[in-house]
Amino acid sequence: MSLQQPNEPNVMPPADGPGKLMIGILAGVALAVAALGGYLVSGSKLFDGPDNGGKYAKADAASPANPASSASSTRWVAAAPGRVEPKGGLIRIGAPQVGRVSEVLVSVNDTVEEGELMVRLDDAEFRAKLAAAETETGSRTRERDSANLSSSRSDVRDAEDKVYDAERAVTGARIELDLMLKSKRKGEASKRDVDEARRRLDDAQARLKKDRAAVAKAQAKSNIAEPSRIESALSAARSEVAIADALLDKTRIRAPRAGTVLEVNAKDGEIVAPTPELSLIVIGDLSSLRVKTEVSEADVSKIKVGQKAYVKTIAFPGQEFKGTVSEIAPLLSSPRVGGRGPRRPTDVDVLEVTIDLDSQNDLRPGMRVDAFFLAD
Repeated sequence: MSLQQPNEPNVMPPADGPGKLMIGILAGVALAVAALGGYLVSGSKLFDGPDNGGKYAKADAASPANPASSASSTRWVAAAPGRVEPKGGLIRIGAPQVGRVSEVLVSVNDTVEEGELMVRLDDAEFRAKLAAAETETGSRTRERDSANLSSSRSDVRDAEDKVYDAERAVTGARIELDLMLKSKRKGEASKRDVDEARRRLDDAQARLKKDRAAVAKAQAKSNIAEPSRIESALSAARSEVAIADALLDKTRIRAPRAGTVLEVNAKDGEIVAPTPELSLIVIGDLSSLRVKTEVSEADVSKIKVGQKAYVKTIAFPGQEFKGTVSEIAPLLSSPRVGGRGPRRPTDVDVLEVTIDLDSQNDLRPGMRVDAFFLAD
């Protein structure tokens, strides 16, 4: 065992020196600064607008982190998701009753007129029912005319006869218009022919309205006898005609307004039924477009009718489509544009705001967009 001398100092092993210690400290500080700088740069994406997962923050000015920021993107006061749709919205037309598709008369991108026949269901059964009802009505009419009836109801009988004749005239004029519009699509009829058929239908409907008013006036008179058994039988027969006519008309699926066919789901020979999940035809007026947006409850006070706005979409990066707020819903509701799955307790209500786009553009109905509402 070795013993340390009493006067020998206890010396520790020499360190690497203060220079290397300082270098290590500086290196650590540099790494911390670099990490903080990367966080700040990445955090600046919150100001880029709609591409941050639906979280918007107003940018005060274009920053080096986002050199593509435009002047207009610094002036918006609220932002919201939205969807493009035609003027007047999408019109989804389904089957009014169960039936087999007999004929599909339109295709996607076709332009249709108001009242134009687009799909026809099999109607053989309803034609037969209508013919039988009309035959029965004719028999009952002859039976009534040969009977000795109360004279106090003569005005009522005359008015009811005119209404029945007017109803048959409307049915005939509607069928004529269907044929003319179909012939025009094939190039076999002119616009003038269609206009004449439409005018005859309008005249027939006006006459029916006038005759129904005359029946009500005749029935309102005092001292009118109750209808006889023969008159009641005739009224029942005419009701069967009206029912058969209505069922036959349900086999004709017509355009409720003029527009462009955007979607066709009907196929010849398939069985269709009334269902809200599937539309046979979808049409819309593409002469102008609008955007339905859903504004957060916190931004409701910043929106007003006539306010300028613009929309952006990933389909056209760097482009802004300008518009004006045209309508604001009277109440808040659950979000529908970006909703996925059932509503959660944390979801907030939104206010539906409509933006009319200024002019025709490359946007398409159904596109998801982000809308930005500008400050006054």
